[in-house]
Amino acid sequence: MAVGKEADMALADKETEATVHDLDPSLPTPQYEAVYSAPLHRKLKSRHIQMIAIGGIIGPGLFVGSGNALHLAGPAGILISFSLVGIVVFFVMQSLGEVATLIPVSGSFTEYASRFVDDSVSFALGWAYWYLWVTVLANEYNAISLVIRYWAGAQVVPQWAWILIFWVIFIAFSMLGILAFGEVEFWLSLIKVLAIIIFFIVSIFISAGVIGPQKIGFKYWNDPGAFADSINGVARTFVIAGTLYAGTEMVGITAGEASNPRRAVPRAIKQVFWRILIFYVGTVFFIGILIPWDDDNLLAAGSRTARSPFTIALSDAGINAGASLINAVIVIAVLSAGNSSLYISSRTMLFMARNKKAPKIFSKVNKAGVPWVSLLFSNLIACIAFLSVSDSAGTVYEALITLSGVATFIVWGTIGVMHIRFRQGLAAQNQSSDTLPFKAMWYPYGTYLALATNIFLIFFQGYTAFLNPFSAKDFVVNYILLPVFVILMVGYKLWKKTKIVKLAEMDLWTGRRDIDRIDKQRDEETGPEDVKRKKGPLKRAKDIIIG
Repeated sequence: MAVGKEADMALADKETEATVHDLDPSLPTPQYEAVYSAPLHRKLKSRHIQMIAIGGIIGPGLFVGSGNALHLAGPAGILISFSLVGIVVFFVMQSLGEVATLIPVSGSFTEYASRFVDDSVSFALGWAYWYLWVTVLANEYNAISLVIRYWAGAQVVPQWAWILIFWVIFIAFSMLGILAFGEVEFWLSLIKVLAIIIFFIVSIFISAGVIGPQKIGFKYWNDPGAFADSINGVARTFVIAGTLYAGTEMVGITAGEASNPRRAVPRAIKQVFWRILIFYVGTVFFIGILIPWDDDNLLAAGSRTARSPFTIALSDAGINAGASLINAVIVIAVLSAGNSSLYISSRTMLFMARNKKAPKIFSKVNKAGVPWVSLLFSNLIACIAFLSVSDSAGTVYEALITLSGVATFIVWGTIGVMHIRFRQGLAAQNQSSDTLPFKAMWYPYGTYLALATNIFLIFFQGYTAFLNPFSAKDFVVNYILLPVFVILMVGYKLWKKTKIVKLAEMDLWTGRRDIDRIDKQRDEETGPEDVKRKKGPLKRAKDIIIG
């Protein structure tokens, strides 16, 4: 076994030396290559990617933003919105997983858009995706500056100072090498996962009256009711659900730095459905049972307390120590989620810079394989979180959530277009989809369903701005990203005179040839990794929940 591990590490090192980033093969000199085209290190193990896939998206948004969703839609409303968006996420991940397993590159779907659709789409998508994660990062700064003030001692420190403190912590975390990032993310994510599972168990006891002053059951579904604002509330929470689910596609980005993407990516993708059902739908179900949607402590526009629904539920049941512990978990969650946000935004900016879609300076990578210039720039832009200091925290938080949520639907919709074009390219070049190492479930129906639903949600999520009276502010917040995306795409197309990629000329090979060689060599030295082993029920449950 030790020999196998040593062989695996040696292969990972070889792969690091011969990384297939192929981001700009025309780069001229070795000196330029050393500074601006140093390869990213492929050192993420399967367990890292497994936990990053779920832990990276269990952040302050789920712990705090779910309270805002409950306030807007009610318990039944958030179940509907989170379940529907969860189905969309499942099929988006199937599409991304099929391509990322075959062609694991750090540019992920941003690079796929360039290869399979049009370089102008890649340009607009790359900037939209970078903006999405910078906005998510700003959301996290705002959330942690509110939640940490749950403790009386923390209220002595002003909100802007907490944002600054975590700004420094995030950048320090992100400057660690990729293996250190994966290890830190693994343990932080494990804490979050275990905390949510414990919360589910405690919630059952609270609802049954075993813990707390009363038996709750479905009391709050009747009074104040299952819906806060009928279909209008459901519409408003679609964009919140989209933002909280944002990050599931992170698996595609990590594939470019995985030591064995053929094994790690399909494993993470296959568990997405169960993890969505357990962690997201499960969370909104339990908080909908334990807290009425009109509770004064829930985060809403104008609120300054902004406490987590997890904390409120435990405090109402008289578990004050547990409520304080949950708040500590939220602080841990923001460290993990902030780490992930900077990871994705920096890798996206790196790809853009190396493909001449962003300033060259952002392509710099240090000896540890960290794109430090992109990291610093992304974190600086996330300082828009300081806006919350001079405005109502709840109002700014809701606006930031909306902006990043719309960007999420645009990105997911583009992934669907990319996948459809990829399959068409395979057919045009007489390549069978049966040879793919991972095939998307229910293609083409699932992919087309996800694409159509994302287009629908892009427009439907902001329809409440048209209700009487018409809200110009809500209209701008809900739809401003659509014309910006189109302007970026059309402007780049006219500037660079790009053309839609012909199916027969589609590049379906760059980035996977070395992976084929390395996988084959690894199988010869350590044995095939796809050998089926019998698993007991506990082992299967562990794989679904933790990985």
